[in-house]
Amino acid sequence: MGNLVKSELYKLRKDRTLWTLIVILMASAIFYPVLIFFDNGANSATVNDFYIGTALSGNDYIVKLVPCILAGFFISSEYSNGTMKSIGASGNNRIRIYFAKLLAFSIGAVIISLVFPLVILAASTILFGAHDLPALDYVIQTMGLTILYAAAFASIMSLFSIIFSDSGKTIGFLLIFFLLFDSILYLLSKEFAFVEAVFNYSVFKLFLDIKADLSNGAFLKILLVPVITWMVFGFLGSFIFQKKEIK
Repeated sequence: MGNLVKSELYKLRKDRTLWTLIVILMASAIFYPVLIFFDNGANSATVNDFYIGTALSGNDYIVKLVPCILAGFFISSEYSNGTMKSIGASGNNRIRIYFAKLLAFSIGAVIISLVFPLVILAASTILFGAHDLPALDYVIQTMGLTILYAAAFASIMSLFSIIFSDSGKTIGFLLIFFLLFDSILYLLSKEFAFVEAVFNYSVFKLFLDIKADLSNGAFLKILLVPVITWMVFGFLGSFIFQKKEIK
């Protein structure tokens, strides 16, 4: 298992898609506060405004959509170029192969999820000063929860990447899925009580609440749901990967 994880992490470090996405997100996070600074002046905004209003709100879409591109190239493309067949023929247990790949992909998704908010926090501090920084415990809480939810979404993306085994189909489906699924689930929750319960305890609903001040009970729920989601979709994906024919 250790060698499999090292191999997947090595491929992740060398993945050009990951580095391209990181560069684009860093450029976006620097460009936006620079634009505000030169257009409206140094007193037009505070670091706290940027962190809560721009970094965390903008990251809602980044966490759910940008890793979909990485999933297509890091997981699904290995079917078409023969890498997955070679890994499957190596004699390693398929469950271990799947979880090694899921672990590496989750780390890639976590890195993507942290780039935009942390870079925009640093850039806005340099430009607008450190007099109105968000509280450190609030930054740690929101970034910690962002890591958990990025990993949870990554487990869902990994499952569909294994099912489609084609980078184009995977990216297209995942983008549409993550753009529409939570809205559809929300509309259905208004009609059916059992769907409402599912929606209220889903990562799609709770991810939007990580910016709020949380009571102990709410914090425990928002902490456990992404962990359980990662495990459930991880085992579901490994089960499908065991049964899937690798050509």
